[in-house]
Amino acid sequence: MADGEQQTFLMDRKGRLLVLTAAFLGWMFAGWEMSLLPLSARSVTIGMLQEDADHSDWVTSARRTLESQEDGSVDDQEAANRLNAIVGEWFARYIAAFLFGAALGGWVFGWFGDHAGRVKAMSLSIVWYAGFTGLSYFVTSPMQMCVMRFVACMGIGGMWPAGVALVAEAWPDVSRPTLAGLIGTSANVGIALLSIVVKQIGTLSPQYELTPDSWRWMMLLGAIPLLLGVWVLLKVPESPRWLARQNSTAKKVTPLVEVLRPPLLKYTLSGIALGTIPLLGAWGSQKWILPWAGQVGAQIGQESLKADTQTMWAIGAALGSLCGGWLASFFGRRTTYFAVSLGSLILAQLIFLRLEPSPDWKFLGPVFLLGLVATVYFGWLPLFLPEMFPTRVRATGSGVSFNSGRIISAVVILTISGFVASLNNDYAKIGSLMSWIYVAGMIVILLVPKSSESLEELDAEGVPPDDLASTPASAKLES
Repeated sequence: MADGEQQTFLMDRKGRLLVLTAAFLGWMFAGWEMSLLPLSARSVTIGMLQEDADHSDWVTSARRTLESQEDGSVDDQEAANRLNAIVGEWFARYIAAFLFGAALGGWVFGWFGDHAGRVKAMSLSIVWYAGFTGLSYFVTSPMQMCVMRFVACMGIGGMWPAGVALVAEAWPDVSRPTLAGLIGTSANVGIALLSIVVKQIGTLSPQYELTPDSWRWMMLLGAIPLLLGVWVLLKVPESPRWLARQNSTAKKVTPLVEVLRPPLLKYTLSGIALGTIPLLGAWGSQKWILPWAGQVGAQIGQESLKADTQTMWAIGAALGSLCGGWLASFFGRRTTYFAVSLGSLILAQLIFLRLEPSPDWKFLGPVFLLGLVATVYFGWLPLFLPEMFPTRVRATGSGVSFNSGRIISAVVILTISGFVASLNNDYAKIGSLMSWIYVAGMIVILLVPKSSESLEELDAEGVPPDDLASTPASAKLES
């Protein structure tokens, strides 16, 4: 590429910092939104069932049994078991609604980002997820909450492809592993931050402790990022690379069509497979730690155990995803993905089969380690996926790859929800069984085609090369 052409893709330092800040905050608050329901699902479901006249009596009986140290009558025990089963089923449905919504949003906002610009797509996605989460304050049934989560999470799914594409194009290649780690860790910063905020609110104002009688205020916390979306639209500069592409006289093809046909199809399918494993592992396995901790916490009088568990997982996750890009660059994309899959499987099996939720380090320590290891994927993906697609389809390709995995995960989780009762409401058993998905990760990474590390190379040739010989470090990076 000529020097003059290269210059047209450069953004000044202030613009690059604004892009990075916007992407970090946008994905951080997406993590904030993601963790709202996993943290509050038990309280939300029990609270709305208790407000329903058809369920009020038996739910009250079940709560009395679950929240006391006594066994209660046979009828009370049956009510408690029934309530645990229903909570588990709705927990799975909330997650599925999130995954379906985020998947659709990834496709829609990814297309919008390639068509109308990265900044507009990112701004709209933030306003979307914040606004509809805030409106969830008014829901009156678990099904209404599912619908609102589906709609709100379209914005969460849209934030990822728009933000990742914008950051990848605004910053020089040499810094992308670091930037991938920063973007990857931002969602986990949001998850940890929400857990800390919720616990502190409950400590400082006991009437707002997260319980079945007090949960609606959490939905208002989800509306906080609305102003961020407006700021992004007004202050963040558009990608020069995208603008140059729009001014090009080259024949334009619909991005979604292009990524779903040769020669890009094999890269899209590879991206979908690589994105599905971490998502299914996280939402299909790891997230069952939270209702498990909530169930045990209610029995032992430790209502904060769920928040403490999520906080420890999220702190580990923030560190793990931060290191993802660096580890991929140092050890190689394939080696890193394989090792993370193996480590995640071992830790998940340890936690679900050998441990019991408790407020001490015997349990919280391994939870921290699982967060640390299993989220390296989410620093790895923002580095690897943009390398697979040229500018004209980068947001679409990244969005389809990452968010299609959500559809697969949602279908699996909905299937699991039908077996919660048959597994005796054993959340640990569900988490253990689902963690075997990481074996698939160890296999898939050995089969995918190599990506390119040069965005200029992608734009010049139009498709990712089959060979990474474009850089002297390629042998080391793909070891």
